[in-house]
Amino acid sequence: MDIKAIKEYLGVDWLAVQNQIVSSLKSDIGLLNATNDSILSHSGKQLRPMLSLLMAKACSGGMVSDAAIKYAAAAELLHNATLLHDDVADGSDKRRGVPTIMSLMGSSVSVLVGDYWLVKAMELVLDAADDSSKVMKVFSKTLSDLAEGEMLQLQKARKGDTDEDDYLRIIYNKTASLFEAACVSAAISSGASEEMVKAAKDYAVALGLAFQIKDDILDYSGTEAVGKPLGADILEQKMTLPLLGAFANAGKEKETEIRVKINDIESHPEEYRNEIVAFVKEYNGLEYAVSRLNSYVEAAVGALSMFPDSEARDSLIELAHFTADRIM
Repeated sequence: MDIKAIKEYLGVDWLAVQNQIVSSLKSDIGLLNATNDSILSHSGKQLRPMLSLLMAKACSGGMVSDAAIKYAAAAELLHNATLLHDDVADGSDKRRGVPTIMSLMGSSVSVLVGDYWLVKAMELVLDAADDSSKVMKVFSKTLSDLAEGEMLQLQKARKGDTDEDDYLRIIYNKTASLFEAACVSAAISSGASEEMVKAAKDYAVALGLAFQIKDDILDYSGTEAVGKPLGADILEQKMTLPLLGAFANAGKEKETEIRVKINDIESHPEEYRNEIVAFVKEYNGLEYAVSRLNSYVEAAVGALSMFPDSEARDSLIELAHFTADRIM
């Protein structure tokens, strides 16, 4: 999939979102502006505002309102706010291949800048059209989901008892919920019917789950081009779908043995990490996760069936398949 081509298709609307993001972050504090500029210079794929604009077009027959621009920008601001906070929670030195704000300026600065981006996201939502109160509920639910997901992941890492239901709840809260906010807010801004809003939600949730599952697959099968070393999640005692799939295939005795090593991984980090990565591959955990990934991609594409044919709809389908095929 050619992301550049999608951005070119979005044209002036994409530029409007970029300008909205930049203008909303402006401050008379020079250090804050310099920090924001540094973050924006490594902004990644910007999938969430892209999804938001495409969904607005798919729902409206090609029109994008000023409110839709604000909601798309808010989704990207909120996403980056969570990354700034996650870097502190995870102790991350690098993100997207470059040093994090936390590693350069300390955890306090990373949290404060994250808070600033979060507030600016909410200001954009409140500054939008008459439907902003409805959309604010969507974004506020996402904020609650993000916090609950982080705490549930921490709780499960400490106990070492994550199962697949726990995992799906965590990745819905931490990833899919923001995809949902980006797409549902876009549908609302377009005056979509309740049925179409639900379809936008179903698409976004399935896509968000698929996106995170792919990330977790890459943690066991990718390279350092992904932005973190192989098996990084297990060093943080995070049990993701490839590992849970291997448990399902290996049997209870082997599962118990591996869970004990995960709980004790701090004592033998390299040795146990390598053993667990090998275990996942030996017991077909990656194949298990790929199967689930593909089912969510199919669900996302299926949710778009009620939308009329359009370039926006075709691009949303492309993004779903891109999620499964990406290598980083």
